[in-house]
Formats: sequence, structure tokens, C-alpha cells
Amino acid sequence: MAECNAAAAFQARANVDEVVELMRPQLEALQQMLDQFRAQPITPAAVFALEDQMRPCLREAGRRVLEHALTELEPATREEASPRVHFQRDAYRRRPKQPKTIYSTFGPIEYTRFRYEACERGERSIFPLDLRLGLEAHLATPALAERVGRLAVDHEQRQVLATLVRDHGVCWAVCTLRKVTAALADGMASFREAAQIDKALDLLKKAFRSKGRHRPVLAVGRDGIMIPMRNQGYKEASTATLAIYDRNKKRLGTLYLGYMPEPGQGTMTAQLTSLIEKILAAWHARNSDCPRLVYLTDGGHHCRDFFLRVLRKMSDPWRQDRKLDWQWILDYWHVCGYVNKMAVALFGEGAKAHKWFRRMRRWLRDRTAGIIQILRSASQHQNQSQLSKAREEAFLDAYRFLRKNSRRMKYASYRRQGIPIGSGVTEAACKTVFSQRLKRSGMSWRKESGQVIVDLRVLQLSGVWTEVHAQNLRTRLLPLEASDKPPTAQPFKKAA
Repeated sequence: MAECNAAAAFQARANVDEVVELMRPQLEALQQMLDQFRAQPITPAAVFALEDQMRPCLREAGRRVLEHALTELEPATREEASPRVHFQRDAYRRRPKQPKTIYSTFGPIEYTRFRYEACERGERSIFPLDLRLGLEAHLATPALAERVGRLAVDHEQRQVLATLVRDHGVCWAVCTLRKVTAALADGMASFREAAQIDKALDLLKKAFRSKGRHRPVLAVGRDGIMIPMRNQGYKEASTATLAIYDRNKKRLGTLYLGYMPEPGQGTMTAQLTSLIEKILAAWHARNSDCPRLVYLTDGGHHCRDFFLRVLRKMSDPWRQDRKLDWQWILDYWHVCGYVNKMAVALFGEGAKAHKWFRRMRRWLRDRTAGIIQILRSASQHQNQSQLSKAREEAFLDAYRFLRKNSRRMKYASYRRQGIPIGSGVTEAACKTVFSQRLKRSGMSWRKESGQVIVDLRVLQLSGVWTEVHAQNLRTRLLPLEASDKPPTAQPFKKAA
């Protein structure tokens, strides 16, 4: 036993000595930097210079160690490597090593790895080591790819490329950056829904455990925003939110969805419907209490269509023979815009219109039958006024909208129940998901490239990035070593 412990300790010391030897040039350079720093007066400029000089030196030390570690992951000789591997039900046979340059957070790394040729005609060769390393787009290590994704969420291409050169010593072309970002987004997007469901369930637990006199609220919102598309002008993209409020009307968190312009917005409808149904089904499986369900939007076509075709017909998991009781609320500030439109039509621009609007706005918010009283007051002023044709049409447009949707404007009742009356969360989502990144000066987008950025932004804004990235790495398919030839394998036939 003592001999085994001594052997292990000796091997550990040998490994440490080997790593130190790899970093010896960098260690000597660091010692020289420290000597120069100590020999001069301590000033902010000197401290900045020391730290700035140390960064590339430490990065190079990390690059050397990582490169050394990767070169030792496979046997040195062909005879020692596994003769065959299986991957996705296909068999592959061993071939000689080939060189490879990949990129890490420490910079470019060079190593060699075995190529395995497909035993079935027409299939591509694989490199098992590359698959086990989890290289994104066959180029970037998982850590660097994750760093690239986080940068791409907020920064333009040229800024990301400059940051990679400055912080990681990685010099890429634009096409390489796009390839890595697209591969990362494609892998992570498939785990978005599951992570958002888990997040929503945690938020609902906190909401029901909170103290207060109101019932927790699950508020769904949906809106559109115009995005500049390449050679197409501006098209409407769609965004949706799912916010959870506790018993004190405090918003605990928000989940986001976003999709680039699409006729009919079918993908957004499918994503939002699936997310709502799975959250409620999972919550029902563990709890007997249902949160208050609110649909808070403006009066747009897609918003109305989603309520009428989907939410109103959604089955109640607590009572299978009934439909869920969704409350569709029109955004208070959106409705105020129509009230102001009536005020301007009745009184013209000026103090009188503003005074009437301010009073009606308070009625709308605070009175039980506020919208009815507003319409009555507006009708009285209309009967006493001689409006021009243009002002009459503007007045009637606003009046008809308010009268038609009055049942969705019971704001005093909503406030007493602890229900939000403004769709500011969804309006802000249009800005945070799309505008801040996709509507900068001179930008125009193709649907595919824009969706890559939107998918990554949705993960970050929803607060599920870390969980989704970890799940993406855990579920990667890996090759399996096999010494025997599988029964389904078919050897190559030589051409005549």
C-alpha cells in the first residue's frame, strides 16, 4: 500500500514538474516584469502597465499547458489506438493521425488526432477526439464558443472580432465567427423550452410561497416590431413574454421569446402555445392551485387572433371538461392613446383637450365603470360641438374601438385583484430582444442570421443561459470504442 502511495506521489510530482517546464519561458518573463515593477515608483500607470503586460504572458502559459494536455489524450502510435469506433450506429475504422488547429480562450492550439474512416460507402470520416472535445463548428473549444456567444448577444461582428484578438489572441474572419455563433445557437436553442419551463416552475413556487393578499399571476404578452430586412425593407418580427407576479404584485421574473419576420407568425404562436401548455401541465402535476391567468396586450391583429384561436380554447388541466379562464386585458396606456385621440378630435390641440384627457385617464384607471363614463362624456361633448369631417372621423374611430373593447378595460377591478394593467414588460421585450441589437445604424438582416442572435438573446434575457449551455454539452453524442467489427458494418469494395 505504501509503495502504491509513493508511486502516485512520484507521478504527481513528475506531472507538476512537466507543467512547470512547459511554462518556464513565461515564468521567467513574469519574474522579469515583477523585478522591473519593484524597481520603479508605485504609480497607477505602473500598476496598469504590469497588469497589461502579464495578461498575454499568462495566456500563453495556459495555451501551452492546454495544448500539451490535448496531445496526450490519444495514444502516440497507431497500434495502441482502438481499431474501430461506433458513432450514431455507424462503424468507423482507424486511419493515421492528421494535424488540427483549434481555438481556445488561450489562443490557437495545434495537435494531431486519429482519423476514423466510415466502413460504409458514402459516409464521411470522423475524428473521435474532436467529438469528445465538444468543438463548436469543428473550430472552437466549448469555453471559447460560449464566450463568443455572449459577446455576439450584445456586440456587432467587428467588436466581437476585436475582442477575440485583444483578450484571447484569436484572429478570425467574419465567416468563421458566423459559423461558430450559428453552431452554438443551433445547439442551445433545442434546450430553451425545457430550461424556461423549469425556470417558470421555480418562479411559481416563490410566488405561491410569498405573503400577500393577492393570488399569484401568470401574465402572457405578445407584440410585434418592425425589423430592417436585407433587400426587403422593414418586416414585422414577433416577441412574447411570460411574467410571473407574487402575492404583492411584484414581478419575480420574465421569460422571453422572439422570432424574425414570418408571414402569419406561425412559429411564434407554436412556441408560445407549447411553452404555456407545458408550464401549466407541469405545475398542475405538482400543485392543486392555479395562478391567475392574464393575457395583456394591445389590440393588434396577431394578439387578438392568438387569444381567440388558442388561449380561449386551451383546456384546463385542473378540470378536463372546461377551458382555462384567461383574462384578456388591453394595455392601459394603449387605451389612453385612444382617449387622447378623442380629446384632440373634440377640443383640438391645446389645454382644454389636455385637461379633459387627464381627467378621463384617472376615471379609466380608478372608477369601476370608468370606460362607460368616458364614452358618455365624449358623446355629450360631440353632440354639443360642430366637428369638421376629419375630426369627426378621428373621433368615431377612437370611440368605436373603446366601445367595442370596453369589457377588457376594467382597470379598477384588475388593480384590486393585483393584476397588472400595463404591457410594459412586453413593450420592453421588443426593445431588449430586437431593437438594442438588430436596429442599430445601417443594419439589415437575413432571417437566418438574425434568428441566431435572437435565439441567444432570448436565452440570456430569460436567465437560463448557463443551464442551457451545460445541458447542450452534457447531451453531445460521443463515439464508442469497439474492438470487434459490428454486424451492420460493410467494408469498402475496391473500384474495378
